[in-house]
Amino acid sequence: MKKNILGLFVLLLSGLLFINCEEKKETEIASKSEPKPLTEAQQKANREARAKWEASPDGIEYKKWQNSPEGKKVKASHDNIRKQLQEFTTMEAVVTSVSFEREGTKGKGPKWILVQIKGETYMMQFVSKEFKQLKSLQVNDKISLKSRSAGYSNNHPYLIITGDYIAKDNKVLFKRDLSKNNRC
Repeated sequence: MKKNILGLFVLLLSGLLFINCEEKKETEIASKSEPKPLTEAQQKANREARAKWEASPDGIEYKKWQNSPEGKKVKASHDNIRKQLQEFTTMEAVVTSVSFEREGTKGKGPKWILVQIKGETYMMQFVSKEFKQLKSLQVNDKISLKSRSAGYSNNHPYLIITGDYIAKDNKVLFKRDLSKNNRC
């Protein structure tokens, strides 16, 4: 009889611990997924830092590029795929280069793939480890890709889109594991 009561007590206790553990996980997940709004002081500090950067030589150079024909073209290419980025939907693309290098890099640093989507050229950047999965790609290959974000740079001739998912002939070549980097 004592063994049965002790067994029931252990079972009840382990059930309570399991429930408590699950509640903690749910609380942690909820707190991670809901970013806290910035305080007034943080917003002010961000505005001041941005104003300081815009007054710096790099900021002035970027603003000049942003208003140039090249900068406006990159902005227009972003507008061209904005909906697909926001909704994380598939975009059909054609590979135009698998060996693009920025001037002065000489094979070091990130690897680039250039693709054409809806008549516009885009860049995708990969670290060497990720790029190995894409070695089979060749110029004129038709691929399907998904991306969550894109970025501008006055040092790059095209809009830079992240390659979160790339498939060729319905075979997945690359899929970014977002669980490892907080969905970034």
